[in-house]
Amino acid sequence: MTTTAAPVRPYQHYVYAYPHKTAYRPLPDRPVLADVWAGEARDALSFYAHIPFCEVRCGFCNLFTRVGAPEGLTGRYLDALERQAIAVREALGDRRPARFANAAFGGGTPTFLTADELTRLCDIAERRMGVDLRAIPLSVEASPATATADRLAVLAERGATRLSLGVQSFVEAEARAAVRPQRRADVEAALGRIRDAAIPVLNIDLIYGIDGQTSASWRHSLDVALAWRPEEVYLYPLYVRPLTGLGRRADSGTGPAAADLAWDRERLARYREGRDHLLAHGYRQHSMRMFRRADAPEQGPDDYACQTDGMIGLGCGARSYTSTLHYAFDYAVAMPEIRGIIDAYAATTDFSRARHGRRVDEDEARRRHLLQSLLQAAGLPVAEYRERFGTAPQDDFPGELAELADRGWLAEEDAGRLLRLTDEGLAHSDAVGPAFFSPAVRAAMAAHEPR
Repeated sequence: MTTTAAPVRPYQHYVYAYPHKTAYRPLPDRPVLADVWAGEARDALSFYAHIPFCEVRCGFCNLFTRVGAPEGLTGRYLDALERQAIAVREALGDRRPARFANAAFGGGTPTFLTADELTRLCDIAERRMGVDLRAIPLSVEASPATATADRLAVLAERGATRLSLGVQSFVEAEARAAVRPQRRADVEAALGRIRDAAIPVLNIDLIYGIDGQTSASWRHSLDVALAWRPEEVYLYPLYVRPLTGLGRRADSGTGPAAADLAWDRERLARYREGRDHLLAHGYRQHSMRMFRRADAPEQGPDDYACQTDGMIGLGCGARSYTSTLHYAFDYAVAMPEIRGIIDAYAATTDFSRARHGRRVDEDEARRRHLLQSLLQAAGLPVAEYRERFGTAPQDDFPGELAELADRGWLAEEDAGRLLRLTDEGLAHSDAVGPAFFSPAVRAAMAAHEPR
């Protein structure tokens, strides 16, 4: 298809949530949670617990996490998490009991916690928040070094249905280039322990675009991963972000350049190779990043990025979503700032108010629904959008959708009843998503000062 549209950079922004957290600001009115949740649907909530600790920080990581924990900090953090859970449960009230449809422990690395601490985390979710972990999908993130038999036994016994292991590369030189020191033998030993624990779904994360990676080495990592027959595989493009280890290398002129067009071409080539390899081995593509084995059990909403708004997040890096307010705690990337925020969270006694976030009006809700549907391979059913908002997406975003169609990235199917990204549209998801950011969100993100 011939297009007159100007070329765009394919790797602009990973849109796993909207509005992005860098658009959040201190809430001047600090609304009471009981008021925030009054009138909100609560029959199919998502639950997320954030554990902001890792044994090492990878060079590409800009997640809210710190390396290690001084004596007693993880215990104090769980104390605060429990206080927060009690406050949130009180805010929800008992008139309309909250019911949870899925749960996730993320980070950081939740399995940084000891087995006893993981037991306590599950107790907080169940006894304080009322999350029946054994009755709903529960996803937990882990690293090879912390996926120990005792921790995995706790998670399996408490109902974990999915374990996501951050491997990134099975080539040791590439792992070092990504500032992720690990030995392949240790990674495979961890995978063996996970399979022994009989958690139903194993996900393996891999990264493409690492310095020194080739088509052959990328295929090698894919094949080693496939030998374990993981139910899911996530393929992530490497990003170089400010204040990360690789970001500091790029600033010094010794790492990959974030604005390098040749690097864009390399990443796109590795993505296509990885996609085609997984499809040829019995996997189905659910988004740009996510591939699931055709015979694997379903786990609920892909990426925990469903279009509905009910999310309860506990922990200083977690977000909570209602239909009109997204809120969290302060956000940082630099280690001194993160340490300060974690220490402040652990000392907090009053969790009854939302302090940091962003109001979501109907225009933002339309954008969120559209982009989080469109970025899934299944696409956007127009009738669902119309039922929720009373209009068609083609009426609300005619320019943006027309440009995607002009590029060959968007197709209308079933007589216009479904909008779906083409294969090339999915490949450019990190450019498609930002096209629907509102001017206000763009401005807030641009004004955010990394720290």
